[in-house]
Amino acid sequence: METSPPAWVRDAIAYQIFPDRFARSPRVHKPGPLEPWDVPATVHGFKGGDLLGVVEHLDHLERLGITAISLNPIFSSAANHRYHTYDYERVDPLLGGDDALRELVDAAHGRGMRVILDGVFNHASRGFWPFNHVMENGRSSPYVDWFHLNPEWLKEGRQLRAFDEHAHPAEIDSAWVREHAPGTASLETLGYRAWWDLPALPKLNTDNPEVREYLYGIAEHWIALGADGWRLDVAEEITTPGFWEEFRRRVRAVNPEAYILAEIWEQRPELLDGRTYDALMNYPFLYAVVGYAAGEHLDRRVVDQHGTLGRRTKMLDGEQLARQLEHLVAAYRRETTEAMLNLVDGHDTPRLRTMTGGDRAAVRLATLVQMTFPGAPCIYYGTEVGLEGEMDPACRGGFPWREDAWDADLLAYVRAASALRHATPVLRRGSFRIAGAAGPALAYLRHWTDEPMADRGGPEAVLVALNNAETPARLTVEVPELAGRTLRGAGPATAGGGEISVEGGGAAVVELPARSGRVLVPA
Repeated sequence: METSPPAWVRDAIAYQIFPDRFARSPRVHKPGPLEPWDVPATVHGFKGGDLLGVVEHLDHLERLGITAISLNPIFSSAANHRYHTYDYERVDPLLGGDDALRELVDAAHGRGMRVILDGVFNHASRGFWPFNHVMENGRSSPYVDWFHLNPEWLKEGRQLRAFDEHAHPAEIDSAWVREHAPGTASLETLGYRAWWDLPALPKLNTDNPEVREYLYGIAEHWIALGADGWRLDVAEEITTPGFWEEFRRRVRAVNPEAYILAEIWEQRPELLDGRTYDALMNYPFLYAVVGYAAGEHLDRRVVDQHGTLGRRTKMLDGEQLARQLEHLVAAYRRETTEAMLNLVDGHDTPRLRTMTGGDRAAVRLATLVQMTFPGAPCIYYGTEVGLEGEMDPACRGGFPWREDAWDADLLAYVRAASALRHATPVLRRGSFRIAGAAGPALAYLRHWTDEPMADRGGPEAVLVALNNAETPARLTVEVPELAGRTLRGAGPATAGGGEISVEGGGAAVVELPARSGRVLVPA
């Protein structure tokens, strides 16, 4: 079995779409009233976005340089986010059903875009048909071993408390999560184990071979239909020995280039040895880059709305970010680092612009690092046009399709940064090292080392220099690889400046205006 990540990932720029909130298509019938598109999102409201809406807006993604679409869950569910799955074998009819997914996959592939699905295999919903069977039949149900049920409740014939309105608070805060993350108290209070002890989310018993075969079959089915990979929700919470090894084997047998991405919020190099996942969602990258890009604009109140995010995201200066980036690169095999999904916001965090106090310069700085660092950048829908929002549900608002609501300058910047990455192979496949760091400023060099000549193209090196301070900075960099060369600006520089001469010993001085970044390549 292939143990390396698929080669296409390191060249990808991904775009995460929350389907209910991206775009509605008139071709998808809606059975009743919907939440108005332009009003603030609510916890339970359905705005009616669908997969054909994605198809009809692929031009926007193509102009943004997107080559991979990462969809939040699309299978039948009674929740707008669809992490509460009741039928893994059907695309939700509100999203257009199976035919809409086929059309999206075909249309995306026709434009050179991959499609990654979101697999929620740790838990289902209380509407999942085997769980409903248990609710109706108790211990007489053939599906009784598909879940973690309280044996005393079964023996006594007690009804599972799947619809207990008092089982959790109206708003789930960090304190609740810390107390209920193990999901074991629900065995006594509800009669079954539930994710975070939430009644709506019965945990699947993956120790049962019937459950494993069912889930493997689901994974194979949608890959066979044309999906290009799986994002695995709360992957580490499935602890059955060998589960993810067999998952990888089965999925890769259908498509040897399928991408297997795990949602894990910390660095875990021991999990990326090629036996299970290809990569992780790179949340440590988010913590570091958002903390640096925001600088004094970091909105502590907003960031603290998410427990892990609040603990891990701190204001960083240039020297601190340099150490963090070096640590990120050193943590994994190079091929793994190049396959990590580098996000700066998403559906489980406040939006980037909101975390950074509405500061456009912070969004530009974060985007510049995202597009010039090893790994696949992932843009959360709407970030490119300045969409804002605090924690869920605000971070899951409807995409504003009226262009007069867009931050046109920011969109132009993101497009330019994306184009630079696509046009510059060294940014995707070259080596990485810090070239200098002092106070609020740092610089890193992307350059060729042992890459075969046939895989090269564009400039042989790119120097990226950043300053997150409210005042100008002057940074001395050491780039002996470019000794005696002249460097000129390239890409979506947030600062002007003329050419820079590198001394014979490899030293150069970069001038950086306040809250700015520069991209420099050999002239």
